[in-house]
Amino acid sequence: MPIRTQPFDEPTLNLTPMIDVILVLIIFFMVATRFAEEERKLDLHIPTIGDRTAPGTAPDPKVVHVQRDGAILLSGQNVTLTELIEQLSAAKERYKRQTVLIRADEQALHGRMTSVYDACRQAGISNLAVAVKLEAARTK
Repeated sequence: MPIRTQPFDEPTLNLTPMIDVILVLIIFFMVATRFAEEERKLDLHIPTIGDRTAPGTAPDPKVVHVQRDGAILLSGQNVTLTELIEQLSAAKERYKRQTVLIRADEQALHGRMTSVYDACRQAGISNLAVAVKLEAARTK
C-alpha cells in the first residue's frame, strides 16, 4: 500500500455566486426604497373607510394629488385646472381607457375636489378611482 507523502488539497469555497445574489438583492432593495420615498414626500392624509374592499384600478393610472391647501399635482408637478384638462386629454388620446387615480388630503375642500372631477370629465376620462385608507382593525 503506497503511503501518501504530500498533504491533501484543502477544499476551496467559491463565494462568487453568493456575492452575485447579494448584489442583486441590494439593487432590488434600493429600487424598492426609492418608490417608498416618493410616496412620503407628499404631505397627504388619505381618508379611511371601514370596508375591506378597495377600488380596483387599471394598469398605468394617472395619479392626481389634491393637497390640503388646494394645490393640484399631476406626476409630482403643480398644475392648474386648465393644464390638468390638457394633460389628461392627451393621455386619453393615447389610451382610450385611461384611468385616473385621485389622491386627496382628507381636509381638502369639496369644491376643489369637484373641480378635479369636472376636469376629468372635460378630458373625457370616465375611469376614476379615489384613494382611501382602510380603517385599522377594531378590537372586540
